[in-house]
Amino acid sequence: MPALCHGWLLALWGVVLMLACHVAQAQNSDQRVPAMAERVAACTACHGAEGRAGPDGYYPRIAGKPEAYLYNQLRNFRDGRRRYPPMNYLLTNLSDDYLRQIARHFAEQHPPYSTPSAANSSAATLERGRLLALQGAPQRRLPACAACHGQALSGLQPATPGLLGLPRDYISAQLGAWRNGARRAHAPDCMADVAQALTPDDINAVSTWLASQPPSTAPPPDQPAAPWPVPCGSMGAAP
Repeated sequence: MPALCHGWLLALWGVVLMLACHVAQAQNSDQRVPAMAERVAACTACHGAEGRAGPDGYYPRIAGKPEAYLYNQLRNFRDGRRRYPPMNYLLTNLSDDYLRQIARHFAEQHPPYSTPSAANSSAATLERGRLLALQGAPQRRLPACAACHGQALSGLQPATPGLLGLPRDYISAQLGAWRNGARRAHAPDCMADVAQALTPDDINAVSTWLASQPPSTAPPPDQPAAPWPVPCGSMGAAP
């Protein structure tokens, strides 16, 4: 069965399970309320146990991401700013409060990372990706990934995700989605601006380099006092 179809079936089955739980609770107020780990079974079916990442190289790690970042992304899927039908359908009727609970649950998970895959690219491609990630391209007014995602690329509190420990295909697909308008965030949409300034070769290089780096196990540090290099609406949309 194709991976996408398999993901669809798992997500839809998760919806059925979640609805069944709510119906059962309404019918019997004395029934035990499922623990959060049980209520997010539809999430871990694709994103892996404890949210450590799916096995197919596409579903990202959500464990340990900043709570505000996860909450923003859940709202983006629910409200249509991010388009992926299984996620849009799964979240369509969930309240802000429930989305906060889901975000908090996964932010508190810290399972070990998988060993990053060896980069199957030339030294020149990897060096191009390293420079874009750590230094940007000042002549093109393109900020480095590290300027917003932290010098260790492990993310920043309260709402900036880490970029390491993610599959290459996922990173590339998300940059492509921002570049072509399929993924959006709160205005001003800083990632859309950055992605539209990247060439396809840039996207290949930076996603390959990021995916090949060993991730940090330290929690995301607090946001530094320095201003963001570009205006970013998502930073003002944290809960």
